Amino acid sequence: MSAGSGIFSTMREVKVKGVSSLCTLDSNGESHILQSELASDSQRNSSLNVQFTPEIEKKYVHHVYDAIAPHFSSTRFAKWPKVANFLSSLPSESLVLDAGCGNGKYLGFNPDCFYIGCDISAPLIKICADRGHEVLVADAVDLPYRTGFGDAAISIAVLHHLSTEGRRKKAIEELIRVVKKGGLVLITVWAVEQEDKSLLAKWTPLTQKYGEEWIGPGSPRVRSPSSCTLESIPETEENGFGECKKDSGQSSMQSLQEITSQSESYSGTSTDVKNANNQQEYFVPWHLPYHRAEVSGASACALANGLAKKDDKKGAVVYNRYYHVFSEGELERLVAGIDNAVIVDRFFDKSNWCIVLEKKL
Repeated sequence: MSAGSGIFSTMREVKVKGVSSLCTLDSNGESHILQSELASDSQRNSSLNVQFTPEIEKKYVHHVYDAIAPHFSSTRFAKWPKVANFLSSLPSESLVLDAGCGNGKYLGFNPDCFYIGCDISAPLIKICADRGHEVLVADAVDLPYRTGFGDAAISIAVLHHLSTEGRRKKAIEELIRVVKKGGLVLITVWAVEQEDKSLLAKWTPLTQKYGEEWIGPGSPRVRSPSSCTLESIPETEENGFGECKKDSGQSSMQSLQEITSQSESYSGTSTDVKNANNQQEYFVPWHLPYHRAEVSGASACALANGLAKKDDKKGAVVYNRYYHVFSEGELERLVAGIDNAVIVDRFFDKSNWCIVLEKKL
């Protein structure tokens, strides 16, 4: 029996009319839905422009992970030593909040601690719940916990999926908010300085043009008619993609092709070389093998809508995932304007920049 079983009732994340709730199971295995009251609206004081989810994140992060969740989960089992060491160092009976928990590979790692995980992907959360973890669907920039709720928090490979500086900073502020005074926060992000340089050749760089639209404080600017148009996809649609609508898919396909073709058109001019050297915005491919069961569902709609493409040579459906890879010192600069936390450790590990924060107030 896990250490948390004596404190928490067994919870399962469920979707009820598009709203995330917690569901307790009684002794007969019957479920009783309870709205999560871990945080009130009055405790969420971030601006609407930062909390608004840009279309690039909906399409190239949220919907992608919803579609690839089982396959993605099957590849995520090894624990990073630095994260393992952090969790192992926490005092017994600490409550650890894992924001962006994915398939829950760190939940329960230290059996002497209690864990609650959250992630924006309902299919990943279902995988966690099926494994017996305490989890719920939530957004990293709007965590559903009261202030000072946990003893520690972790955000492992999450912030690089947020497309604006304002949203990345807000996610850090949320991690700090939800821990107690003296609580520790571990954050890891992909680094520009990849140890395996060959990986960069497999990534599609986003042009400066799109960087200017997507990478600024707050929500993205309104795009000009000449810019790529990202059609809105309601996030409550089943399987993340809803019905296969070829009319909207046509514009989505054009968007992806425009981005890819323009990004691949970097030439050898000095300006282009400078842009390539400073490149931080990428599409990173995920190859979903044809034989995976999920290909027949969400991926079929993704292909029809132009949000994924086939690679017959590799026998896979290829999704693009949005990444903002971090440069050295970028995490520290985001934290610099936050007055209630200090950096107690920073390190580079397995092509990731990492920091540990301590809440002071």
